[in-house]
Amino acid sequence: MSLFAGARRHPSAVLLVVQLLGVVIYPLTEGSTGGRVTFEILGIMVLVLAVFSVRATPGLTWVSIGLGIPAVTLSLWDAFDSSDTVVAVSGALHAAFYFYAAYSLLRYMLSDHDVSTDELYATGATFTLVAWGFAYLYSFVQVLVPGSFIAAVAPSNDRTWIELLFLSFTTLSSTGLSDVVPITPWGRSVVMLEQLAGLGYVAMVVSRLVGLTISRRST
Repeated sequence: MSLFAGARRHPSAVLLVVQLLGVVIYPLTEGSTGGRVTFEILGIMVLVLAVFSVRATPGLTWVSIGLGIPAVTLSLWDAFDSSDTVVAVSGALHAAFYFYAAYSLLRYMLSDHDVSTDELYATGATFTLVAWGFAYLYSFVQVLVPGSFIAAVAPSNDRTWIELLFLSFTTLSSTGLSDVVPITPWGRSVVMLEQLAGLGYVAMVVSRLVGLTISRRST
């Protein structure tokens, strides 16, 4: 099977890999305009792959495209003009897009009682989509309510994207290892919602896939 054919057969795997690469690459791009543009291009690739993955699921393609196009535009705009308005609108659109893509992948995984290889990849891809979605939501909250999140390092500054993404991953996975802390009511509300989403994801989605896999092997 060629690489392209494998990607078409398992779009969720490609989406998962590209998102994880983004986590690794971002520290190399932080602090420079060229690096920021590079990261935004990678973010656009993630959006395109997410649209492609949604097309393979029961989700409505026009909804994903309608959210994705302005999100892509604002990603490029944000690389050169990081004004509060651009950051806030971009964060809201990106969050809506990632949450919708995650919802579509959930429908895909829950649509039958068979567990395919791509559905296993979709389990990881959905988790990362939700994590990125909440990170953008944190970015939106940080603009609306400055100082919503503090950290031991430079507590008076706004939190960087990687700090917000780190907070999102640690909250969603319930590890509690983040040194970034929400201190305003809005910040804490969003963190509580992500904690609930993380618990629900493990309880309803992961446990279901594990149960179906064990049931299939025992028959």
